[in-house]
Amino acid sequence: MTPPFDPSDPIGIDDLLTEDEKAIREAVRTRCEAVVAPHIADWFETGHIPARELAKEFGDLGVLGMHLTGYGCAGMSAVEYGLACLELEAADSGLRSLVSVQGSLAMYAIWKFGSEEQKERWLPSMAAGESLGCFGLTEPDHGSDPAGMRTRARKDGGDWVLDGRKMWITNGSVADVAVVWAQTDDGVRGFVVPTDAPGFSAPEITHKLSLRASVTSELVLDGVRLPEDAVLPGVRGLKGPLSCLNEARYGIVWGAMGAARSAFESALAYAKNREQFGKPIAAFQLTQQKLADMAVELAKGQLLALHLGRRKDAERLRPEQVSVGKLNNVREALEICRTARTILGANGISLEYPVIRHAANLESVLTYEGTVEMHTLVLGQALTGHAAFRG
Repeated sequence: MTPPFDPSDPIGIDDLLTEDEKAIREAVRTRCEAVVAPHIADWFETGHIPARELAKEFGDLGVLGMHLTGYGCAGMSAVEYGLACLELEAADSGLRSLVSVQGSLAMYAIWKFGSEEQKERWLPSMAAGESLGCFGLTEPDHGSDPAGMRTRARKDGGDWVLDGRKMWITNGSVADVAVVWAQTDDGVRGFVVPTDAPGFSAPEITHKLSLRASVTSELVLDGVRLPEDAVLPGVRGLKGPLSCLNEARYGIVWGAMGAARSAFESALAYAKNREQFGKPIAAFQLTQQKLADMAVELAKGQLLALHLGRRKDAERLRPEQVSVGKLNNVREALEICRTARTILGANGISLEYPVIRHAANLESVLTYEGTVEMHTLVLGQALTGHAAFRG
């Protein structure tokens, strides 16, 4: 028998998921509905999020570093992690950012490149949400070109001394540990920096109109002295931080579709109930065109995310393919949110509905972890063999 049409899954993507994958998706969705949904509009409006409390909630659920193995991490698949990111971002991009920075940037860097001592010291408490981490790469004058970073680490006897600034750092002012990338005489190196180290400070960035339910900070390193074993021993050069960013970008491929789904569902429900000229606006052709276009792009983006997730689980996923996913899915998610806003009319700018919040957040997601321009040129280089963003 042909199953009935499901407006929440119009092309039947659930048929491609295992029961375990569906169960993880449902567990994250349920937790978000319980601990995030009742408060998220207020958190966004006030520019405050209880990051440490939420970290413990999601540590208890097992989603912090869930795609890593050992050290208290859940060891789940890339697809399962992606589905978790989708549900987290359906709640709010700031929430997915908290989890993504914790697991795919800070924890992944230590797990992939750290010493055994560094892993034992930090990963179990980070997986449990008892310790928060941040990832210091972007600088005030160096975003898309991290090779130009000015943060410097120099040897002084048996110690390292770090000086510099990092900018737009998620979790920065609430973190217990920062993974900081700096220039050294031997190239770019990563350092595990306890945030209570003398000379380290993380003033919070305020006056944001996007990602308001997220802690964003500057990192200031003023003669921060660290022992010799603070350096990540497993990598030298930019391949270290760039491989971490690729992990985070993969989560965004899924997460953006969560924000888009939330906006689409809100618009669909609104269109069925809002009456004008004696009938629901869902009965008008132009509204149906908007809903159909949104549904098609949402389904295509979810299929792309799932395909890339299966490739990642098969260890066949290339960085250029992650760029395709990040470029397409965030761009289309933002367009879905903007179209949903038009269906809601004036109500679309109210925090009583999630649409304008998702749209504002996605303006940041469009830029971070690689701008549209950079992912376009990454794909352009892969297609043509010419690196247009280098001299």
